[in-house]
Amino acid sequence: MSAVTPIRPAAPVSKLSPAVRLVPDRTGHAPRPLRAVDEKAEVLAIIRSTVQASMEVLAGIRPVHQLARRLDPRCLSALQHRASLIRRELARSSSPSLARLHKNSVVRSVRLCEAAPGIYEASAVVVDDVRARAVAVRLEQSKELWRVTELVIG
Repeated sequence: MSAVTPIRPAAPVSKLSPAVRLVPDRTGHAPRPLRAVDEKAEVLAIIRSTVQASMEVLAGIRPVHQLARRLDPRCLSALQHRASLIRRELARSSSPSLARLHKNSVVRSVRLCEAAPGIYEASAVVVDDVRARAVAVRLEQSKELWRVTELVIG
């Protein structure tokens, strides 16, 4: 005897959001939502990774062009300018505390607020070898892509 999976009729097409995928239930024939994409969790993950990558750019261990898709051109330019100022100051002085600036940065916490539909504002606390700092971020959705429009690193 072999186990055979019964053929079930196709589920009727409904106008669900594209973020919900239907899978057949084990006990019945009715499809159930697998998992709706949690927008807030997605935004938190994007902000956390973007802030971490930005701190790595300032530390000189990540090239700034890796953030080109996530940051808008103005934020990218400002981050690149700040990173170049830090590199120039490091080359000019021999301060040991300046050499540890932005090294081993870790995002400790992120607080999120929805300003409007498709727009989130967040604050993050980043701790490195020298001190703790605050980072403010504004994230906007455009054409199914989340993009940072404001990035202020304290």
